[in-house]
Amino acid sequence: MNTKNIMIVGVGGQGSLLASKLLGRLLITKGYDVKVSEVHGMSQRGGSVVTYVRYGEKVYSPVIDKGEADFIVSFELLEAARWTEYLREGGRIVANTQQINPMPVITGAAQYPDALVEKMRAKGVIVDDFNALEKAEAAGSSRAVNIVLMGHLSRYFDFTLDEWMDAIEQSVPQKFLELNKKAFMLGREA
Repeated sequence: MNTKNIMIVGVGGQGSLLASKLLGRLLITKGYDVKVSEVHGMSQRGGSVVTYVRYGEKVYSPVIDKGEADFIVSFELLEAARWTEYLREGGRIVANTQQINPMPVITGAAQYPDALVEKMRAKGVIVDDFNALEKAEAAGSSRAVNIVLMGHLSRYFDFTLDEWMDAIEQSVPQKFLELNKKAFMLGREA
């Protein structure tokens, strides 16, 4: 099996690390060799964060190069646009339509770009976008966007719902389990 590559991109504090752990756990239980690598920008100050998840029969490096990502899971629209050059031809972006202003926008030095999804599609990028924040809030917490996005990503894999739920149970504290299962299902159905 060829190595498959998933990038999880967002802004610090959105839960990309939990999402990558959940995905990594699931892939390991399916017998894949898995490498997960975290790259932090100014993550504690709302900066860009990217996590690489690579899996296959044998994976030698945790890093994804430009043009190699099968999926980019984006917690925020500008981050989706920022990383498109890493997507392979025929790859797909699963994007939350939420917009979080970066520091230059907050300070008034720049404007948040408009029509990002349309611009990405105009370049031939396959974008599956939806309002994950709305689904997370419906599940009970705006902080569950990460699990909503994992639920939506799950539609592109052959793993069973039980396998995904087992990975959630192993990754999330018991007191947040029902909220996260609900968030996952809302993302899967979105």
